[in-house]
This record gives sequence, structure tokens and C-alpha cells, in this order.
Amino acid sequence: MTRPYTSVWNDLNQVEFSQGFIQAGPYRTRYLHAGDTSKPTLILLHGITGHAEAYVRNLAVHAEHFNVWAIDFIGHGYSTKPDHPLEITHYIDHVLQFMDAIGVAKASFSGESLGGWVTAQFAHDHPEKVDRIVLNTMGGTMANPKVMERLYTLSMEAAEDPSWERVKARLEWLMADPAMVTDDLIRTRQAIFQQPDWLEACEMNMALQDPETRRRNMITDATLQGITVPALVLWTTKDPSGPVDEAKRIASHIPGAKLAIMENCGHWPQYEDADTFNTLHLDFLLGRS
Repeated sequence: MTRPYTSVWNDLNQVEFSQGFIQAGPYRTRYLHAGDTSKPTLILLHGITGHAEAYVRNLAVHAEHFNVWAIDFIGHGYSTKPDHPLEITHYIDHVLQFMDAIGVAKASFSGESLGGWVTAQFAHDHPEKVDRIVLNTMGGTMANPKVMERLYTLSMEAAEDPSWERVKARLEWLMADPAMVTDDLIRTRQAIFQQPDWLEACEMNMALQDPETRRRNMITDATLQGITVPALVLWTTKDPSGPVDEAKRIASHIPGAKLAIMENCGHWPQYEDADTFNTLHLDFLLGRS
């Protein structure tokens, strides 16, 4: 199937949005923002080695209903790069500092991969700050050595040599259809990977692929059972990180959780099939499903 050429700017050129930096405690944080600040807040959290552009195809429709922020996590994108291994508590501290910086006491959260991992733990630890959560192909419940090794290898190879082909290979891991990885998307991520401090930053954010570090950060069944806010577990039929059965297992442990499965998508369903994702996502976040 031949796909029409797309670009990040093509995704955003009809969207009323802002891009900027905000000092969130010690963390200079890059963000994309859309929507009226008088509306309920929605914070979008990307995956490992990712960045806010993961959500460029979701900002417009969500901004009709929410005050939407997509951020670059610490150690990622163009945000502050700490010089220590990054564990889930560090990402949670970043989210707390960011909420304080934008003056928001409570928000809904949608996290993909690492973002889902952080979202689940955040919802467990800080339910008073959470309205609803979406766990999108979330990490943190599995420790598959082959998946961890593949992700580590692809990421570190691209960090050590951010060539076109290595960055492309890292992005293709995300997609069910490699044709979704356009030149524009490759260049967007390559620019991040070419930052002088990226190699060390990538080593720090790869800490969760270390078996021992991962073990102490994992989302346990008890953690899932302790989530008290409304939750949607969203998975795909071609996710490279784990099978649909894992999504069913996660949803079975979270009280009252809903489950949605998207067809023919990999690890970035919010980008690969934005129309389907946006409909499922908004129906849940707005309490319509």
C-alpha cells in the first residue's frame, strides 16, 4: 500500500497550538500545548527515547474538549537531561513539578509505553491528582529479555551513530507498517539524537532495560489493583512489546477498567491510526463509553 507523504507540520498546520519551554522545578521542560486553559487538563506522555511529536495527530480534536499538554520527559527530546539513571520515581517527580509549573492540581493522563508505565504508577501513588487514565501499549508489566535487548540495541546504536538508517530502524520498530516512518519523522527524531548530550542521555533513559533496575520499577498486580481512578487499557494486535493477552490481564486487575484493542497498529496507535485512536480515546475521557 502506497501512503501519501505526511509531515509533522502537515499534521499541525491547521492546529492552534504553541510550542515552548517551561521551568518545572529543576527541569526545563519542552511542551506542545493546545486548547483553552479553562478546560479540564489532559497530559500526554510519550515512550522511551520519544518526544512530544508522538501526539501531533491527536492535539486538535482533544483541544476541543481539553487543555492539552504533550511534554518531552526529562532525559528525552529537548527537556533537561539528568546525569543519572532514570527510574519511574524520577519521571513521576517530573510530572508533579510540571503540574505545579502550569498551575494544575488535577488532570487526566494518557501514556504510551514508558508514558503508560509512569501514568499507572502515578495514578496509584497520587489518585487525588488524577481524573482518568489511558494506558496505551503500556510498559512496566513485562520483562521480556528479547524485547528489552532489541529496544536497547536499536536505541543505543542510533545514539552512538544517529545516521539516517539507524534512526529509521529505531522508528520502524514502533510501527506495524514501516511505510508510516516518513522522511520527516526520521529527521524530527534524528535532530534530537544528534544533540551533543544525547548519547549520555540515552544511556540514562535506557536504565529501565537493565533487568535489575527494571525489576524494582515494575508495575505489580498489587499496584494495578490499587488504581482507583477510571482507566482504559488500549492495546494493538501488532504491538512489538507484548501480546493482546497482556492487555487483557492488565485490565482484569484494575478495578472497573475498560479494554480497547486496535487492529493493524504497532506501538504508536495514536499516530498510525489517529482517527480510530482519537474516537476511542475521547469516548473514554469524556465518559461516553
